Amino acid sequence: MDFAFDARTEELRARLLAFMDEHVYPAEQVAHEQRELLSSPWENPPVVEELKAEARRQGLWNLFLPDAEYGAGLTNLQYAPLAEITGRSPQLAPTATNCAAPDTGNMEVLAQFGDERQRKQWLEPLLAGEIRSAFAMTEPDVASSDATNITTHIRREGDEYVISGRKWYISGAMHPDCRIFIVMGKTDPDGPDIRRQQSMVLVPRDTPGVTVKRAMRVFGYEDHYHGGHAEVIFDEARVPVSNLIGEEGGGFAIAQARLGPGRIHHCMRLIGMAERAIELMCRRAVSRDAFGKALAQQGVVQNWIADARVAVEQLRLLVLKTAWMMDTVGNRGAHTEIQAIKIATPRTVVGILDRAIQLYGAGGVSQDYPLAELYAGARTLMIADGPDEVHQRSLARREIKKYL
Repeated sequence: MDFAFDARTEELRARLLAFMDEHVYPAEQVAHEQRELLSSPWENPPVVEELKAEARRQGLWNLFLPDAEYGAGLTNLQYAPLAEITGRSPQLAPTATNCAAPDTGNMEVLAQFGDERQRKQWLEPLLAGEIRSAFAMTEPDVASSDATNITTHIRREGDEYVISGRKWYISGAMHPDCRIFIVMGKTDPDGPDIRRQQSMVLVPRDTPGVTVKRAMRVFGYEDHYHGGHAEVIFDEARVPVSNLIGEEGGGFAIAQARLGPGRIHHCMRLIGMAERAIELMCRRAVSRDAFGKALAQQGVVQNWIADARVAVEQLRLLVLKTAWMMDTVGNRGAHTEIQAIKIATPRTVVGILDRAIQLYGAGGVSQDYPLAELYAGARTLMIADGPDEVHQRSLARREIKKYL
């Protein structure tokens, strides 16, 4: 395994680091101030559109998509250090570079499974950053950690599918530019194979019968930059049969194909969040005194910083190994590693952020520093894309199977 950055990665890293220093970090406070003046909390502050235009001008656009026809054509190993950099400002940088969830996963689904018409109508404007999208799978009335539990019905009537169900925490659905939902439901609820009961269909947001009922908060945050998280009702919403993605019964497989890259992308960005936390810890430690000496001279603070550095270096190696395996043996071959990083990365980064918050005292839980919002995002990822316990169960079963 060789994790050295190749020439293209080094060149993109240099450009992206400069973009962060010159444009993204200075825009963080500007975006916060502009948002206070907007008529809707879900609109993008003007500075976000400026960042998007600059990123596109610099060629820092759609870096996540490995298909060179649509994106940058980078491997997972090439993209990993770039996603880490954008993770240092997760509220702005992923959106600025058109590498923000849930649009990334939806674009991957359309690129891999969509037909020509679907790619023309929905993928192209998503790639251009002209619209946003949402992925509707999670439901409030069942344990959605087991995707076979979903109860949303997709029944066929002639040349139409009729969708009925209730979804929540549908990321992106509150954004005014959200135009399309990818909805997962059951087309064959009584089928013998529980993993062939589900299908995915494209449902335009303005379809009659689709109601975005309310915004769901995350630890009290509305998560504006992800387009919010909504409860959505589908009440006999009708779409053409041609809006089916792939084939009937293929929804579960498509979901698994979507979630693999999504999980590693989250972990890549989490490492960037941890690096931002370490930087903030060190800056605080050298600028504050307590009990007659700098915080940087307090043994407990030194331990926190040292432990954080060790943990981040370990995580980065595991994520890079996973990216390398996904590139060389495919997502299925890297199944164990994907689950390992999904278990290890959020919980470790939550611990680092917790110590950083402790070091900042009251400031750590305030809106004056990014730590509280970073903590909320990292803690949420112990649930999102499959809770830790589901990955632990699956990983343990694979390990035990070797000895049966």
